[in-house]
Amino acid sequence: MSNDNKEESFISHLEALRQTIIQCLISLCVTLPIGIILAPKSLNILTKHLIGGNKLQFNYFSPMEVFIIQIKIALLISFVIAFPYIVQKIWEFILPALYENEKKFIKSNVLMSLALFVFGNLFCYFFIIPLIVKFGLSFTTAQINPVFSISNIINLTLGLCVVFGLMFQIPLVIRSLINRGIISYNSIKDKRPYVVVILLIIAGFLTPPDIVSQLMLFVPTYLLFELGLLTSKKHQKEIKEE
Repeated sequence: MSNDNKEESFISHLEALRQTIIQCLISLCVTLPIGIILAPKSLNILTKHLIGGNKLQFNYFSPMEVFIIQIKIALLISFVIAFPYIVQKIWEFILPALYENEKKFIKSNVLMSLALFVFGNLFCYFFIIPLIVKFGLSFTTAQINPVFSISNIINLTLGLCVVFGLMFQIPLVIRSLINRGIISYNSIKDKRPYVVVILLIIAGFLTPPDIVSQLMLFVPTYLLFELGLLTSKKHQKEIKEE
């Protein structure tokens, strides 16, 4: 291929990327009004869930604090609604550059990855966050009363949900790396102590500086790591039997 053709191909790819980004941003702008409408009610539902049966109320300490939180929630809702369209556009952009086996690999893992991300979010929302709130309230005494900032608790909830969604990708990552021959099952199995240390460091980095949050992220993440090893082992056995 001549230099002119290479340059034209590169420019065409940049143009396609630009169009994809613009289309994704437009989809977010179109769905943002829906997010803005749903944000106040979503915030009420979220705060009621966080309070649960506890004698607790959230406070805000600046005039714009709740408004900023609602904007964040609106952006999140907008992204969730537009997500299928965004994924479709990204898929259409990268599809022509992939080999057939790579297309099959991505297709077989996209839905699983999305399911794991959603499950990680739900696990964090319904199980982890209420436990963190109860843990924080356990320090209440006659002289010490909890005053929870609405901004802090919402940011903690949204941040941890994203973290759990990403960490729940571990079984898929482990299985993919082993099945594609990038790493071997035996090599990673023998390095479990190193994996434990790495996961503890990641949990400490991604969660608030308290041991409860860190353990709540580490324990399910390590179990998911073991699940990834187990599914990879079964897959390798099936290949050998064939």
